[in-house]
Amino acid sequence: MAIVSTVKKNYYQDSMKLMQISQRLGTMPGVKKASAIMATEANLKILKDAGLIKEAPDSVSANDMIVAIEAESEKSGKEAIEELDSLLSPPEVGVTGKLEYNNLDSAYGALPRANLIIVSLPGQYAKLEVAKAIEMGLHTFLFSDNLTVEEEIELKERAKERGLLMMGPGCGTAIINGIGLGFANVVRRGPVGIVAAAGSGMQEVTSLVHNWGSGISHAIGLGGRDLSEKVGGIMALEAIRMLESDEGTNVLILVSKPPSEKIAKKVLGVIKEGKKPAVVCFLGKKPQKERDSNIRYSSTLEEATLEAMKFVKGNGNRRSFIYYKGLKKQIEKSIKSLGPRERYLRGLFSGGTLCYEAQQVLTPILGKVYSNAPLDKGNKLEDSNRSKGHTCVDLGDEEFTVGRPHPMIDATLRRERLVKEASDQSTAVILFDVVLGYVASPDPAGDLIPAIKEAKSIARSKGRSLAFVAHVCGTEKDPQGLQSQGEKLKEAGVLVLPTNALASRVAGCITTRGKRIRDLF
Repeated sequence: MAIVSTVKKNYYQDSMKLMQISQRLGTMPGVKKASAIMATEANLKILKDAGLIKEAPDSVSANDMIVAIEAESEKSGKEAIEELDSLLSPPEVGVTGKLEYNNLDSAYGALPRANLIIVSLPGQYAKLEVAKAIEMGLHTFLFSDNLTVEEEIELKERAKERGLLMMGPGCGTAIINGIGLGFANVVRRGPVGIVAAAGSGMQEVTSLVHNWGSGISHAIGLGGRDLSEKVGGIMALEAIRMLESDEGTNVLILVSKPPSEKIAKKVLGVIKEGKKPAVVCFLGKKPQKERDSNIRYSSTLEEATLEAMKFVKGNGNRRSFIYYKGLKKQIEKSIKSLGPRERYLRGLFSGGTLCYEAQQVLTPILGKVYSNAPLDKGNKLEDSNRSKGHTCVDLGDEEFTVGRPHPMIDATLRRERLVKEASDQSTAVILFDVVLGYVASPDPAGDLIPAIKEAKSIARSKGRSLAFVAHVCGTEKDPQGLQSQGEKLKEAGVLVLPTNALASRVAGCITTRGKRIRDLF
């Protein structure tokens, strides 16, 4: 193996662009691993620990971009580096001019009517720019993380005082006035407004609303800490009030992991003050008994969307939305193919909220489910790289993404893990998600198919059979196309389901040889 690296001086790129560059370089011939990253002290340590550099290059700063490649040969590594410039400056068909600004003031001077800014900067710079944006009267979508809780509270309180949104830090997804931000899906406009402290959870709900015939007014992301005890739901409360006053929003959906009782009470109080029907989904929390006909409670993303559709359409039942023709026969076929030693389910997720929901669905069926991001701390994996019993892994967690692209962009890590799980003779079912959208891989299903075929070949060589169950999160309007992605997986022998929760129930049903199969129909 050869290690090749290069430094681009004063060439700042946001994290989305860096992930895309890493993904593209990683697919080039002879390249085993590639990382494009800003040369901060912490990032240089990451590259060194990963073996991608021996020592930090001389005179680098946080504004420099460093690209490091592990390749089969020095020639392959250098050839990949030579392609870097074409990735940084792709041809722009039909574009005759391009405007670039060196700072927020000059950009805002050119677009004085703008009222929203996207910030993707290292944490130490992000706070200052967000504070400036708030002073200018701009709503903020803060993709960056690494802000302290105290900094988050300070910025959100400033935004609240000015009647502005501060979405983040670490806000991966939002849809404002029909425009997707970050890892968003392409959905039609409609009457459903969403507030979510969960990125892939928002993607799932917005996509299902679209796929089931309605649309989204706005989907407001909060960042993962907003509903914590310390932050206190500052932006969640503001977002709910904004949607309550929005003429284009008729139904609200709130999505989050379960907050504390104190914060839940505050949020529910604001929802009850409003006049619009609402669905509250605190993932995994047992739904409350409905005392208010205007509020519904759910514990899964699937159920939250179904309840919202009842408000929108006035009727509707689960079967009419998620019924899958021939499902029972396919389940029975998968069960019959399993051998007696194949006992465990292995879930490999790119979406953290989808991994969380899967565990919630699977626990009543399978019992204990281990994870690197478990429902119960007692079920935490000792080693995230090694499954134990029934396991669901969030491969988009920071421990896997530091120094490498997110699995929604680059499937390398998931392909490796999928083949590894298939080699374990106790594995019965492999459950996974495929997430579509603006920033995701151009062909996420196609990226996984070589590994699925290799896994099937490994199983056959040992007289075994594996079941593959998946959910594609997205819409037909997404660049990748929902139907074509699903068809590719089906052709590879994967059972594809319309919701993450249903895929999880089916995977659990197959693993237990038909336990609770009646609950599916």
